[in-house]
This record gives sequence, structure tokens and C-alpha cells, in this order.
Amino acid sequence: MHRPPPPVRVPEWFVPDESTLDVALVYPQQGPAGIFGPTCLTCARLAADEVNKAGGVLGRELRLLEVDGGADPRRVAAEVEALVDTGTVQGVTGWHISSVRRALAPRVAHRVPYVYTALYEGGERTEGVFMTSETPAGQLLPAMRLLGDARGVRRWFVVGNDYVWPRHTARAARRYARAARGRVCGEAYLPLGTEDFREVLRRIEHADADAVLMLLVGSDAVRFNRAFAASGLDQRCLRLSTLMDENMLLGSGPGATADLYSTAGFFASLADGNTLDFHGRYAARFGLQAPTPGSLGESCYEGVLLLAALVERARTLDVSAIGAAAESVRYEGPRGLIGLEGRHARQRIYLAEADGLDFNVLAQLSAPHEAG
Repeated sequence: MHRPPPPVRVPEWFVPDESTLDVALVYPQQGPAGIFGPTCLTCARLAADEVNKAGGVLGRELRLLEVDGGADPRRVAAEVEALVDTGTVQGVTGWHISSVRRALAPRVAHRVPYVYTALYEGGERTEGVFMTSETPAGQLLPAMRLLGDARGVRRWFVVGNDYVWPRHTARAARRYARAARGRVCGEAYLPLGTEDFREVLRRIEHADADAVLMLLVGSDAVRFNRAFAASGLDQRCLRLSTLMDENMLLGSGPGATADLYSTAGFFASLADGNTLDFHGRYAARFGLQAPTPGSLGESCYEGVLLLAALVERARTLDVSAIGAAAESVRYEGPRGLIGLEGRHARQRIYLAEADGLDFNVLAQLSAPHEAG
């Protein structure tokens, strides 16, 4: 039975006209990823403010319309499609899991530019989709090699949520482990929202793993960190995550982050000029009590900047023209000077170790020409 699309939820003040460029900001407001939803919103708002202060996009004011990307993927896709159908939005960006992207992209990407900001499994080739995000080749492979060499990790156990990103990333991790003179000795996939990790912790212990590759989202990873530490496994087995920011460390607590590593294109603790400038502007806009702008939230800042740069470069909202001009797009943000290759951002990737509730950046894993 065909169901009608959900009603388009648009605030009364949000009346599109020729003077505005209206963009759906799709970010998690519920579910496991909701833990970093607030920083997604604040970072995207800062970017929109700065774009508008600089003159907008094609002389138009850029405005963000929030969509809950933590809802069922089919519902999210139907809601955003309805916003495009009615002409309410002329672009899409934001952090949301790959299941949402895969439902959404075929319905809107050929009609409006869509900038996806979440780290993901790689391989997205839909026309009109552009990625600011990290992928396993630049993010995971060099981290596994480094930890194999420096820490002697040979036996990896994969723990992920049960959907496309963890399963496809684990497939790559099996190859990467062999390249690092090791192997994946076990895998477990759990529903989003899992709270009981006792069985998987027993499996990790029995597999005699040296390291756990965590492919868990948001509060699921927080609960896993707590259970992992409570079991004592943190004393014999390190953890590596490609989705772990400072807000998740705060949720985990300082007693649950020992020997925990993360890889990303941005960490709040990076001390370069671009990062420090970003923190200063963020604090001036939202105050010192605002959510920490870690890599997951900051990616939404990148998404707004890239969408604006794509449209400005093409001088049109036509998706084909934007795609044709994409390789020549450049913009500068907290992650440095960013360009595109194959519609993916070229960026530096870092390895960091948790130090209580913050990250200590240990190494640059890949340069812009190698990443993505």
C-alpha cells in the first residue's frame, strides 16, 4: 500500500523567496546519534552566519531548515523529498547515518545539491552527492597499520551496529588487518540502541583480541565504553573507533576511555591556526557552555561551506553544472584548504588517543592527496 509523504514541517517564519537560498539541514535529533545533534546544529549555524556575513550565496541569504535525521530513513527521505517537491529547499546537507543517505540520495540528489558530511563506508557515486567525509582508505587503513607496528596489534575484533556503514567498513578492515600483518578474529553486529553488551564482551575475551575496532554510533558507543571498562578489558585490549568525538568521551566518562583511539579529519584539540580561529569564532557566537565542536559536529560546518562554495563556483543551482565545476572548488575552513576529488573532500586525517575527556593528537595519517 502506497503511503502519502509526511507533512512538510516548516516554521511560519520560513517563507522562501528569490532572496534566499534555503537548505535542509538533516542531522540527528533522536536515537543513538542524538548525543552529538546539538553540536551539528551549532556548527552549521555558525557556517551559515559566516557565509551570509560574506555576502551570501549568489547574493542570496543562506537559511537552514532543520530535519530530524535520526528518524526512520524512509521517513527522513520522504520528508526531504517533499521539501524539494514544494520548492521549500534548494539544497541538502548534514550528518546522518548511511542508511539515511542511501534512502535520500536517489530521491533528491539529481534535483538539488546534496552535501553529505558523515564519515562513511566509501563508494558513493550518485550524481549530485558531494562528501566532506572521511572514508576507510584514508582513515582506517593507516591507523590499523600504525597500531600494528607501534602496539603489536595482530588480532582485531569488530563491534558495530547492524547496518551498512559498519558492515562495509568491516569488510575493508579484514583486508587492512592482513596488510598490517594481522587478522580479524571475530565480528559482532548489534541493533541501534543496544544497551546490553555482556555477550559481545565475552566473545572479545574468548577471542583473545589485541584490539577492538568500534563501529558503533553515538550513545551505543558510550554504553559500550562503560561496559568495556567495567569488564576490565581496557587493561588488555585497546579500542580504535572511526566515529568518536569529545561529546562521546564526555558521555563515557574519564574512567572508560583508557587506551581508546580515534581517527578523523578534525579534532577540537588540534592547535593549528585554522582550528584555533574556528574555536574563537564558535565561542564568540555561542558562548563557552556550547556543545564541544568535535569532528562530527564540525563536519556540518564543512558541509555548509562546501555547499555554498559549489553553488558560487557554478553560478547556478543546476546539479549538472555544479558537478561539472566541482573539481575546481576550493574553500578554507577548520580542516584547512579543501578541494574535491571524485566529489570527496581531500583532507588530512589524524590519529588521536583519548586522554580522559579530551583527545591527544598523535600523528597525521594521510595527506590531502591521499585521503578520501
